[in-house]
Amino acid sequence: MNPLRILALAAMLLGSTAVAYGQDDAAAAALANGDPVKGEVVFKKCMTCHRVGEGAKIAVGPVLNGVIGRQAGTFEGYKYSNLNQTAGENGLVWNETRIFEYLPDPQAFLVGFLKDQGKGDLVKGRTKMPFKLQKEQDRADVIAYLKQFSPAPTQ
Repeated sequence: MNPLRILALAAMLLGSTAVAYGQDDAAAAALANGDPVKGEVVFKKCMTCHRVGEGAKIAVGPVLNGVIGRQAGTFEGYKYSNLNQTAGENGLVWNETRIFEYLPDPQAFLVGFLKDQGKGDLVKGRTKMPFKLQKEQDRADVIAYLKQFSPAPTQ
């Protein structure tokens, strides 16, 4: 087989794998430039509801220690919205890209996730997360900060 065709086929397969796992080129590029130091500053906006770090306790929202890799709607002791729990029960596990896509419009993200899973009939209620973090760089920085409080994924 022609080496150029092999290269093109490999690129196509890699691209489809990224899409299948929720990777978006814009999100990946932004996430690659996330700064945890700046993220700590941005996270102060999130502290109205969330805590993170050693000794963190539930506030208005769940603790975000270990959020990357956690099934949505499962932090023990926190009462999630029906929408968030349903998304988790139907396969939503938080990764960097999904958090990046969630933060600008949590309600739309959760509804879209369920619809993409063919579970649009399960969309009921609203998320408890009214806050929206619009700027891509702020989202990337907050995620870089939160990564410090989540275990590295196992291979």
